[in-house]
This record gives sequence, structure tokens and C-alpha cells, in this order.
Amino acid sequence: MKELARFGVDVARQAGAGYADIRFVHTQTQSITTKNAQVGAIDCSEDEGFGVRVLVDGAWGFASSAGCDRQAIESVARHAVRIAHASARVHRRPVLLAPAEVIEARYCTPVEIDPFTVPLVDKLDLLFAVDRALLAEKAVRMAKSSMDFTRRRQFFASSEGALIDQEIVTSGAGYTATAVGDDDIQVRSYPNSFRGQFETRGYEMIQEWRLLDNAPRVASEAAALLQADPCPSGERDLILDGSQVGLQVHESCGHPAELDRVLGSEANYAGLSFLTLDQLGHLRYGSELVNIRADSVSPGGMGTFGFDDEGVASQSWDLVRRGLFVGYLTSRETAALAGEATSRGCMRADGWRNLPIIRMVNVSLVPGTWKLDDLVADTDDGVYMEVNRSWSIDQYRYNFQFGTEIGWEIKNGKRGRMLRNPTYQGMTVDFWNRCDAICDRDHWVLWGIPTCGKGQPGQIMATGHGASPARFRKVKVGVAYA
Repeated sequence: MKELARFGVDVARQAGAGYADIRFVHTQTQSITTKNAQVGAIDCSEDEGFGVRVLVDGAWGFASSAGCDRQAIESVARHAVRIAHASARVHRRPVLLAPAEVIEARYCTPVEIDPFTVPLVDKLDLLFAVDRALLAEKAVRMAKSSMDFTRRRQFFASSEGALIDQEIVTSGAGYTATAVGDDDIQVRSYPNSFRGQFETRGYEMIQEWRLLDNAPRVASEAAALLQADPCPSGERDLILDGSQVGLQVHESCGHPAELDRVLGSEANYAGLSFLTLDQLGHLRYGSELVNIRADSVSPGGMGTFGFDDEGVASQSWDLVRRGLFVGYLTSRETAALAGEATSRGCMRADGWRNLPIIRMVNVSLVPGTWKLDDLVADTDDGVYMEVNRSWSIDQYRYNFQFGTEIGWEIKNGKRGRMLRNPTYQGMTVDFWNRCDAICDRDHWVLWGIPTCGKGQPGQIMATGHGASPARFRKVKVGVAYA
């Protein structure tokens, strides 16, 4: 692999590239879905190829191929250079790369139980048992469970001398119970919605989430929601569970901090960003309790790796410090524009076919000091909401509305009646400035999102968001109103 990588880089340099890198990627996946204790789908796949990225006269060129022989590598490298020559005729300003340490290294996800060695029958037996436990509740008409596993082996080399071998393993699992009434349908999920929880770990992660143990509670809540009162409309103190806080961070903190959105080079998929360069170091993003940290080093995070797709080492830094906006997610190309001497290592590509772009790593809300029971007891008139059901946010990541699967009314410090179809809405900066309490490390979970979309052509990437429950004062909840 080293020989082929060096060959590809040398061909690109000889063809006229001032800089070149090559990524070989081999991806193995297994996805299992059951429905009502029967097999719904089993998808096992493998994919292999490489991509060559070059700079010629300050402009990028990229090409890729599924074949990994020397002839294919030479052809693709020369094609990438031709594309860069064409791009150089129309680019507005030349690309300048921030310096990066030249690294030779290997990184592997820590794995206790290789998920691909666990027999398929054992995985199906667990999912079937979960489905049967959900269906034991009479109102539950559909039970769906799933497991997803990925192993990605990637080799990166650059004309600067980097040689990096990585193997990233991810595991995920979850389920939903759909209850059907005379005139309503309600869904409850565990551990999270949209196929559950995902981590860069092995099969031990599946065992630790105790899927079967939680199934009776999830099913009973789905059934109870059919008879629950609708979420009232008005201004209420709002407590969000950690998984919903994680998605709130993803949509209203992580995406707007991607510097390519700010600069306008990413706009076609989910928009631009309100966090323009003049806001850095000046914008009061949230209350003084709000600290948002980005990292690619947290154990188990879906945004955790050894090196990004430019060969930059994983690291950790602040995006929001005591409520003040202080940092972006950057690449080698954009680092200087954010006042950084080097890249934050946020360039990742969806497989070998695509050019790396700035992607979220783990973007997390730093935990506070509260216990959840104490936070509820401290709330006189509020709503507690749990597990995302829907979301909507504008093209600048500013105005939003979210819906969750379930809620509970809080009156005089006590959790009361269950609420169905709870929603809340707000504007990003105003919302985070209303945060006056965050639960502690005991409540903090690093939630995984496996399918964040971005780019055109679209790319899918995994991100992580650590969060614990948090309270926001006087937020609009219920049906939207003027």
C-alpha cells in the first residue's frame, strides 16, 4: 500500500501538482433490521477504491476510481491534475494550506468484541426478543429493531511525506414501538430515535445499552401516549433530555460553526451560517453556563478518529466559552481565515469517491452541576421533553422548530401528566442565552449521529454530541403561534 500510495503521489507531482495526496479506502458494513420479530432486511457489503487530490496553480483537482492497480492510479492522478489546471483558470483566489505535521502513524478504534465476528443468529435472536417484548403491549402494532456495524480501513499519503493507516469501527443499535389507537399513532424509541445509538466501539456497546431490559417501558409509554393530553401552547420553562440537547447542538451549534458554510463554499445542502467572521470573539452565543467544545479524541465518539482526511491529528478546542463564540471547525485551507495557525482537523470524505469537506467532529455541551431530579424540583411551570421526533431549521441555522416523542408537564417542582406531540421553537442565539441550568457528568452521554448529510454531491458522515439534560427559560412550546 505504501508503494502504491507513493507511486500515485509521484505521478501527480510529475504531472504538475504542487501538492498531492491519495486515500485508499476499504469499507465493510453490516445492517440488520427486524420487524415484528421477523427479518426485515439484512445488508452486508464491501467497497474499495481510492481518490487523488491535487493543487495546481492554487486550485484543487480531484479524481477517484474503484480500481487500485498501478495503471488506474496513474490514470486517476493525471486526470486530477488536468481538472486542477482547468479550475485554476477560474478560481477567485489561490488556495494556501496551513502547515501540518508530517506524520507516519497507525490508528485503530479500541474494540473489545469485533462486531463482525459475532454470529448473525445471535444478533437476530436479540432483536427478535426485543420485538416480542414490545409487541406484548396490546396497543403496539409494529416493532422495529436494528443493528448497524461498519469497519473502514483507510491509508493516506501526501507529497509532504505523511503516511497514515487507520481503522475505524462503529456499532449501533436501537428500536421503535409504534402504538395505534382509534384516531392516532404514537412512536417511542430507544436508546434514541433514527435507529438508536451509535459509537466507535465494538459489540460490547450493544450489550451495555441493555436493549431488552428497556423494551417494556418503551412499549408502555408508546401506548400511554395514545391517551395523553396534547402539549399545551405558550411560554414555558423547557427541560430537554440529553439526546434532544445533543441534536439541538448538532443543528444550531455544530453546523453553523463549519467554516465552509460561513465562507459560502457550502450552501446547496442545508444552507449557509449566521456565524460570520466578524462574530468570532464578539458574539454572545449563550449564557455564561454554555460551553461548547469540539473534539475528535473522546472515547466512543462517532466524530473520533486518529487523523482527518488531510492527515491532521485529532485534537480538542472550544467553539463557545462561557457563552462567547470563540472557534470554528476548520481545514488546512480555511484555518488562517479563522485566525488559526494550523487546521483543527475537520476534513473528512464519505468514502473514496468524494472530495474531503469540513465536517463536524464531536461537538458537545460541557456538563454543569445539576441533578435531573433537583432541576425538575426547581422548576415551577415547565415541560420536560425527550427523544427527537422532527426538526426544522432555516438556511442560516438560526430559526428552528423541534418536536419530540414524549413530554411531561412540570408543576410546582413535580413531573405530572404525560404530553403527546410536544414541540418547541426559537432562534439560536436567543435560545442558548435562555439556558440557566445544565445537568452534571453523571447524566452526560456522547450521543452518535451516523447519517449527517452535507455537500453536493451529497455526502453522509457520522458525528458525536455529548450532552446532559438542560433547562431553558420561557421558551415557546406547543403549536406555533404569532
